[in-house]
Amino acid sequence: MTSDNGLLIEMLESAEEQLADKLGIEFGTLEPDRVVATMPVAGNRQPYGLLHGGANAVLAETLGSIAAALNAGAGRIAVGLELSCTHHRAVTGGKVTGVATPVHRGRSTATYEIAIVDDQDRRTCTARLTCVLRDQPPGE
Repeated sequence: MTSDNGLLIEMLESAEEQLADKLGIEFGTLEPDRVVATMPVAGNRQPYGLLHGGANAVLAETLGSIAAALNAGAGRIAVGLELSCTHHRAVTGGKVTGVATPVHRGRSTATYEIAIVDDQDRRTCTARLTCVLRDQPPGE
């Protein structure tokens, strides 16, 4: 891994301050070419009882941002620039699993595809996140 993973691990360990914790996101693989996490449907539904599209977006941006940070390089950070989500299938229970893989890893931007599947391994959402890679501000 090329980034300062110590800062990233520290941020993930302070989960109570992050939206990912509130949505119940649990991290699995944290590698530069593949970041994986799960999220329960329970507690993340919209009024019709379906998984909220915004919860999919949070899962996608979380995974893509972590992947970009792992690839940013020492002393650099990743900041989300654009997120798009296509919701293919409704989910009413269980959990979903998101997998972020790189589409483009450049010096100033990085783009990731995030595939989200249900417990039956059916794709429920496809997202694409582009992050800006920049120098870490002093004191952060």
